[in-house]
Amino acid sequence: MTHPSCFHCQEPVLTGQQFVTRINDRDELMCCPGCQAVSQAIVDAGLLSYYKFRTEPGSKQNALVPEALTQFSAYDLPEVQQDFVHSEDNIESVSLSIDGITCAACAWLIEHKVKQLTGVSQVLVNSTTQRAMISWDKRTVKLSDILGQISRIGYQAAPYQVDEQEINNKLNSRKFLLRLGLAGFATMQVMMFALALYTGYFTDLDVQYRDYFRWVSMIFATPVVLYSAQPFYFSAIRTLLSGKLNMDVSVSIAIGGAYVASCFATVNGTGEVYFESVSMFTFFLLLGRYFEQKARQKASVSSSNLHKLVPLTAHLVNDNSQEEVPAKKLRLNDVILVKPGEMVAADGVVIEGHTSINEAMLTGEQMPIEKTLASQVYAGTINVDQPIKVTVTALGQDQLVAEIIRLQELASNTKPAIALLADKLSRYFSGTILTIATITYLVWQQISPEDAFWVTLSVLVATCPCALALATPTAVTCATAIFTRLGIITRKAGVFEKLPLIKHVVFDKTGTLTCGTLSIGATQCMADLTKTQVLAIAAALETGSRHPIAAAFAEFADNALVAEEVHHQVGFGVRGRIDDTDYIIGNAAFTGASIDSSDPTQKIWLARSCNNQLEILASFEIQDNIRQDSKATVATLKQLGCRISIASGDSSGHVHQLAKELGIDDVHSGLTPADKLALVTRLQQHTRVAMFGDGINDAPVLAGADLSVAMGSGSAIAKNSADLILLGDHLSRFTQAVAVAKLTTQIIRQNLAWALGYNALILPLAVTGHVAPYIAAIGMSASSLIVVGNSLRLLRVKV
Repeated sequence: MTHPSCFHCQEPVLTGQQFVTRINDRDELMCCPGCQAVSQAIVDAGLLSYYKFRTEPGSKQNALVPEALTQFSAYDLPEVQQDFVHSEDNIESVSLSIDGITCAACAWLIEHKVKQLTGVSQVLVNSTTQRAMISWDKRTVKLSDILGQISRIGYQAAPYQVDEQEINNKLNSRKFLLRLGLAGFATMQVMMFALALYTGYFTDLDVQYRDYFRWVSMIFATPVVLYSAQPFYFSAIRTLLSGKLNMDVSVSIAIGGAYVASCFATVNGTGEVYFESVSMFTFFLLLGRYFEQKARQKASVSSSNLHKLVPLTAHLVNDNSQEEVPAKKLRLNDVILVKPGEMVAADGVVIEGHTSINEAMLTGEQMPIEKTLASQVYAGTINVDQPIKVTVTALGQDQLVAEIIRLQELASNTKPAIALLADKLSRYFSGTILTIATITYLVWQQISPEDAFWVTLSVLVATCPCALALATPTAVTCATAIFTRLGIITRKAGVFEKLPLIKHVVFDKTGTLTCGTLSIGATQCMADLTKTQVLAIAAALETGSRHPIAAAFAEFADNALVAEEVHHQVGFGVRGRIDDTDYIIGNAAFTGASIDSSDPTQKIWLARSCNNQLEILASFEIQDNIRQDSKATVATLKQLGCRISIASGDSSGHVHQLAKELGIDDVHSGLTPADKLALVTRLQQHTRVAMFGDGINDAPVLAGADLSVAMGSGSAIAKNSADLILLGDHLSRFTQAVAVAKLTTQIIRQNLAWALGYNALILPLAVTGHVAPYIAAIGMSASSLIVVGNSLRLLRVKV
C-alpha cells in the first residue's frame, strides 16, 4: 500500500487525516504535529513563497509541538533562512524591513531594545530607508527572538526581500495618501467656515448659528485627528514608553490639545476653536512626511536594482544536454551554460569557452572584461561575446551581489559622528521645546489668557525638530547610493568624514599601482638547459603554491616533471627535488645569484645543487603592468594637496622605476608588514594618512591607517578589513570618492545650519505670538522638505 507524502518534509503520512494545514486554499496532509505546526507557522508568517520556490523538502519536525511555536518561529527554520540570512563563524546577519519608523528617535529606540538581547552583536537602523542590519550569535539567540523584541515595542519587522518590500511600499503609500487626502479635504471644508467667521460674515447671526458652524467644523476635523494623525500618536507613545522624547511628542500634544480644547469650547459654547489650525497643521505635516517617504525610496533604489539584475532562470548542463531551470534550483558545482547576451545566473568559474563579460552592475565600468579558463564570473553580469560553461561556486547570500548589498546596507546604516550628534541634539531639543512651551503658556496666561493656548500651540508646531533629525541620514543614504553606482563600497563608520581630511596617501605596489597579474618576460639561460626545460622545472617547483609568481609559471608546466620534497621559505623561494636533482627557485639572496643594483627589472632565479654548490641555471623577468589610471590618479591627488608615497615589500629596482614613471618621490621598498605599519604610524604624527593595499596581506597597516582602501572583488571581499573597497580595480574611483565625500559633508553642514537656523529664528517669533499655528505647520514642513531636497541633490552629481 502506498502512503501519501507529507507536504512539508515528504515523509510518508501514516496518521491519516489527523494533521492538516490549509495552504493556498487546499488542505495539505502532514505526517506529525511538528510538521503541521511548522507549516502553519509558515502560513501565519506570510511565507508561502517558501513552498512555492523551495528546492528541497523541509526537515522532519518531530521535536516540535504547536505550543512551542510563536508568531515568528518559521523564521528560525534553516530552509526559510537560506534566502535572506548570511552566516559566517556562528555569526548570522540579516537585513530587516521595519514598518513604523518615522524619525531618528525610532531608529534609536529599536537599536536600544534589540541590543538588550544576549547574543546580539550589532544593530544598525537606518531611519531613511526604514531598514536594519542585525548580527547575532546563533548559539545564543534566535531570529524569532529578535523579531519578537521589535514587535513588542510596536514595530513590525520582516527580512528584507525586494519584491515584497516594493509591495509594502506601495501599500504604505496608498495608506499615506488616504490620510493625506482626508486631511486636505477636511482642511478645505473647515477653512471655509473659519474664514467666514474671521471676516465677520456671520457676526450678525445668532449664537446658535455660530455654534452650528463650529459643530460642523468639529465633524470634519474629527477624522483628521482620529485617523490622519495616527502615525504621530503611535510614534510618540512608543517613545514615551521607552522613557525618551522625540519630535512627535510635541506634535501629538499640539494636535490633541488643540482638538480637545476646541471640542470643549464647542460643547460649552464658550471660548475659541482651532479646528482649522488642527486640520491644516496635520495636512502640512503629512504632506512633508509623504515627500520624505518618496525621497527615502528614491535614495535606496540602487540596492533593489542589484537584486533585480540577477536572472530567475539558468541553462543547466547535464551529460551534454541542457535544460532551463529556476536559478533557485542550482546547486554548488552544477555546470551552467551562459549564452551571448545573457546574464550569469550564479557566481562561478569558467570551465569552457573564451568571452568578455560586462560587469557594470557591480563596478560601474562599462568596458567588458576578458574571461578565459579559470576566470571568476559573477551573478547578474552580462556575457558579451561567446557562450561559456561555468561551474557554480556560490549561491544565494554567498554571492558577490548579495555581499555588495550587505555592505551597502552596513554603510548606509552606520552613522558618522555628526549624525550621532544630530540625533542627540534632536532628543534634547524636544525636551527643551516642551519646557519652553510650558513656560510660554504660563506667561501668556498672565498677559493675555485668551491667546495663551494658540501661542503655545504655535511654539510646539513651529519648532518640531524634524529637519534636524533628517539632516544627516538622507545625505549619507544618497552618498552611499552614488558610491555603489561607482563600484565603491564603504565598510566602516566615518568614511564620509575621513575622506576630505586625508593629506597623505601611501600605496602598496603589487596589485595596487600595478595590475597584480604577473607574467614571465625575458628568460635568460645560463647552463646546458633550454628555455623550455628551465621554465618546466620552475613550473614543477611552483606547483601547488598560491603565490602570484607561481601562477605566472603555471602555463609552462610539463606533466612529466613532478617535484618532490617541496619546501616553501616564505619571502624567499622554494626548494624541491626533481628526478633526483635538488633545485631551488627564488630571489637572488636565496639562490646566491649576483645582481646588478642598477637593473630596474624584477627577477626570479633558478639554481640546482651540485656537490653542495649552487649552480645558477636561469633568470626569469617578472612583469606586472601599471594600471591604466595610476598616473592620472597620482596627479589628481597631488592637485588635491596630498603627498604620495610607495610602501612595497618588493626590494628590486622595479619599485623605483615605477615611482619615477608615476612621478612619486617618496619610495620605501623591501618593507615587511611591520615596517609598513611603522611608516604609516610615523606619518600619522603629522597628518591624516590613507593606505592602499590588497586587504589581506596588508591587514596590519590597513588597520593602522586613518583610512584604508582595498582593491579587487570576489571572495576576498568578505575577509577585507578596509574602510573602502574599489570593486572595479580603478584607482580613479578613490578621487571620485573624495569629491563625493566633500560634497556630502558640505550638504550635511548646510542641512544642520538650516535646521538650527530656522528653529533659532522661528522660536522667538512663536513665543511672542507672531506666528499663527497653521503658518507654523507650513514653516516646519517646508523646513523638512528643504533638508530632504538639498540631500537629494547628491543623486544628480555627475562623477
